[in-house]
Amino acid sequence: MLKAITHKLTELKSELAYRVALSNHAPNLPTLEEKYARIVKTLKTEGACLTSLSELGLASSNDLLRASEQYLATMTQPKLTSKGHKLPQIYTVTDIPEFSRWGNERLLVDIIENYIGLPVAFQGVHLRKDFPNEDQFGTALWHKDSEDRRIIKAFVYLQDVEPEHGPFEYVPLNLTSLYSLDYYKIYYQLWRSGYLGIDDKTLLSIIPKSAWKSCPGKAGTVLLADTKAILHHGTARSIERSALFYVYTANSPKNPQDCTQYWDDTFAKPKKLETRFLR
Repeated sequence: MLKAITHKLTELKSELAYRVALSNHAPNLPTLEEKYARIVKTLKTEGACLTSLSELGLASSNDLLRASEQYLATMTQPKLTSKGHKLPQIYTVTDIPEFSRWGNERLLVDIIENYIGLPVAFQGVHLRKDFPNEDQFGTALWHKDSEDRRIIKAFVYLQDVEPEHGPFEYVPLNLTSLYSLDYYKIYYQLWRSGYLGIDDKTLLSIIPKSAWKSCPGKAGTVLLADTKAILHHGTARSIERSALFYVYTANSPKNPQDCTQYWDDTFAKPKKLETRFLR
């Protein structure tokens, strides 16, 4: 009992310090042009926002696309689970300049800082290829991420993503507010799953399919999403899909141990290609 009380008090102290930090940093948030401020507003109301490389206009985007094409070409065939599921191929490319430069572009970081409300840490980036699968497993199950209180993941589509490619899908924030019964129903089901995720059938008993929001888009689409706040997943696909997954938290995330996968050896790090092939 004493241990539980001590843990709760520590949690409350941490949350109070977080709220104070948000308040103290608010006057220092970067100023944004109206079109970029609208992205932040949409994130706060919806939990996700679609934009594009062209709309953001970041100087390093062309280098990013060239590098992505080259490194995707080096990926091997998918590995199979014992149940015959095709596992995604994931490269950790955080240390490769063509990827890290884009992730640290000032405008992008300023947009994200305005949403997170604190100085931002760019945790890293995965280059990911997902393969056709009919069953729901892994990130195809509905889930929430855990790296921080607020997280922004920037998904860069490296190809056109239509329904058959398994686009990102989420439940908008207004349907799962803290004051709604559905919020607690969802967390109960996540708890029952060991926080591994819930399937479509389970979610249908809580949120109607008509309220789920799918995010298809052309190559060059950029999807910004708070994957802690919204229930989300990648849908079943019949055609493989390639994308970049950029990850941002506050500079002192709540769960730093969950962030190491974006720069350590959890996933393969490709051999750096000569820059002459990328120019």
